[in-house]
Amino acid sequence: MSRHQRIIIELSLDILRSAAARSGRGRVDTIEVRLALRCLIAHCPERWPLDMFWNSAGTDHDIGRAQGCTAALNGIARQLGSTRR
Repeated sequence: MSRHQRIIIELSLDILRSAAARSGRGRVDTIEVRLALRCLIAHCPERWPLDMFWNSAGTDHDIGRAQGCTAALNGIARQLGSTRR
């Protein structure tokens, strides 16, 4: 994997981590989150965590949104082999 790809993946994960951290306080279905998820499509063999993050990010239920975003982020990070938090 090139340095450029690693940088894009880490920046995308940082955006998703930030969104997941604030997801308990409100919707996080922003353009930044959408772009970060789009950047990760090519690097995630399974698409379900990306879809789950986006679907959870836009729900109006605070607890469900926070739990869904956190679970999806864990699935994404696991696929990418990311140990950085």
